[in-house]
Amino acid sequence: MPAPSFDELFGACQHSAVHLEMRDAYTPEDPVFQDWQAGKRIDIRESWGEWFDLVAATTARGVRVRRARIVSEPVTDFVRYEHELTEGLNLAAGEEVRWLPRRRASDLLLPGNDFWVFDNARVRFGYFAGDGRYLDDEMVDDSRVVQGCAASFDAVWERAVPHEDYRLT
Repeated sequence: MPAPSFDELFGACQHSAVHLEMRDAYTPEDPVFQDWQAGKRIDIRESWGEWFDLVAATTARGVRVRRARIVSEPVTDFVRYEHELTEGLNLAAGEEVRWLPRRRASDLLLPGNDFWVFDNARVRFGYFAGDGRYLDDEMVDDSRVVQGCAASFDAVWERAVPHEDYRLT
C-alpha cells in the first residue's frame, strides 16, 4: 500500500520511530547536497526546516526517534555530508543517531531496503535507484515483516557507534 506522508506518520506515532539507512548515497540531484559539494555553507533551518520542525514536534511529545546508518568505509561524499549535518539537524531536533561501519554488519540479517518502523506496528520501506535517486515507498503492516525490521534495527543499534563518537574515515 502507498505510504502516508511523514507528517501523518509522525503525527500518529505515540512511542517510537526508528529508521535504518543502508545506502552510501541518496538523492544526487538534491540542490542542498550539490551546494555542500560546492563548498557553500548550509543553513539547516532554511534547507531542512520542515523536517527539523516535524521531528522536533514529535520528540517533544515524548516519541523516541532513532536513526542508524550503515556505511562503507572509507565513506562517500554523501555520508560526509550527512555526518556534517547530523548534529545541527538530527540531534538538535531530538533524534538519536548511530553509525555502523558496513564491515561490522556482515553477520546481521537485514532487509534489502531502508525502512522506518513506527510504534512497532508499521513499516515504511523506501526504494531507491542504484545511483541513489528516490523511486517509491511502501507501507507494510504484516506483523512478521514489522517484527523482522524492528529486530534488524535493534541489532544494528546495539552494535553501532553513537554519532558523537563516530569518526569518519
